[in-house]
Amino acid sequence: MKILITGNMGYVGPSVAKYLRRSRPGAILHGFDNAYFAHCLTGAAVFPERDLDQQFFGDVRTIPLEMTSGYDAVVQLAAVSNDPMGNQFEDVTIDINQNTTVSIAKAAAKAGVKNFVFASSCSVYGIAQGPPRRETDPLNPITAYARSKIGAEQALAKIDTDMVVTSLRFATACGMSDRLRLDLVLNDFVACAISRGEITVLSDGSPWRPLIDVADMARAIDWALDRPAGNGGRCLAVNTGSDNRNYQVRDLAYAVAAANPGTMVSINTSAPADSRSYRVDFSLYRSLAPDHQPVVDLDQSIRNLMSGLKRMNFKDTDFRSSELMRLKVLQSHVDNNRLNRELEWNL
Repeated sequence: MKILITGNMGYVGPSVAKYLRRSRPGAILHGFDNAYFAHCLTGAAVFPERDLDQQFFGDVRTIPLEMTSGYDAVVQLAAVSNDPMGNQFEDVTIDINQNTTVSIAKAAAKAGVKNFVFASSCSVYGIAQGPPRRETDPLNPITAYARSKIGAEQALAKIDTDMVVTSLRFATACGMSDRLRLDLVLNDFVACAISRGEITVLSDGSPWRPLIDVADMARAIDWALDRPAGNGGRCLAVNTGSDNRNYQVRDLAYAVAAANPGTMVSINTSAPADSRSYRVDFSLYRSLAPDHQPVVDLDQSIRNLMSGLKRMNFKDTDFRSSELMRLKVLQSHVDNNRLNRELEWNL
């Protein structure tokens, strides 16, 4: 099997490459990335792209359409990857996350690619009071990032093709990576505990978040790579995570504190309600992918993060201003004239 992974040099990509190299040892794995975050290695003993057979560099917005020729599957990870970046670079977010995703998928379909896997997000549910959201429930994307994900999903469904398309609506990512991000709720809390001995919750702690470890994201992608159309339909959007990993933010903070004795928890009880609150129903994914269900529980994710940060000798109390925050990396590139405002490299 020959697989192309676009956007492989971010937070999730190293785990995907590592997992696929072990689950499919005979596969040919290629990466394509713009290298915004290539230098953001976090305690990696080896260059994570060693798990690939070849790494290509370039902007997915200008990827040669013939690039998808010869592949059995394409995994689209490339994205402006969270709400702060989406707010700062809104037009680019829509262009990369939505328009480019669809362009690559159309090229892949034309080239005879059998399976297209899109990393979508449960953030498409936005403000969702009441019971856990299912795939058939109304969507309420409230950020540019979320709108770009559902826009891509809807456009992918309209492509006239036999190619099997799987949009994995991932829960909120967490866990240790060779390119760690700390702009994610659980990762942030562990970094607070390690560096400060105090977890500062910026909201009132009540919002709900579903979580999935990056290792389990890779398991889901592995499933989708050769999912037959008879298992869920030719074009499928599926919540990807597990029912027992829906948490309120305050519970995450206390779980991290319990894993790092002596850690204090400070919750901003006077903060306005965080509009991003949703629980998610993952029963469809459980029925379609019984052999690829998440196996990394909350405690293991926390332990992996703690051991990874300690291995890095992490002590930065001001990490929210560091390059472990993806927006800070992009802004540094722009401020130093390496990237323009459209996030294109200045040559």
